[in-house]
Amino acid sequence: MKAKFALFLITLFVASSPTQVFAHHSFAAEFDSNSPIEVEGVVIKVEWTNPHTYFFIEVETEDGDFEEWAMEMGSPNQLVRRGWSRNSLRIGDVVTVTGSRARDGKAKANAQSVVLDTGERLFSGTSQPDFVEDDNSE
Repeated sequence: MKAKFALFLITLFVASSPTQVFAHHSFAAEFDSNSPIEVEGVVIKVEWTNPHTYFFIEVETEDGDFEEWAMEMGSPNQLVRRGWSRNSLRIGDVVTVTGSRARDGKAKANAQSVVLDTGERLFSGTSQPDFVEDDNSE
């Protein structure tokens, strides 16, 4: 009887937990690989977290206003294997980011490479490959 009650409580807990706990999106569901972006901006925030690392940059628009962009990358473990450290991006750094824009048109992208103001290019460990020219195209 105690086992059935424990199972009931576990089931109830899992069923009532926020769906975000279990949610993980696919690249294709959120980002459009046919909408490549390249933006330059100033790093204003870095979130070194699982399952994705995020950083935020302030980008100057054509009319002189500023817009905040959210950049998603791979997990911290993926980034470390690609040469990143927790301190690779610092608040105030000027960076150029290439990636795929969010499907919903918001100022958000899946960052695939980041060029630091030192000229160093870091790749992000995302689920999609970096933009590469197709040498076999006719």
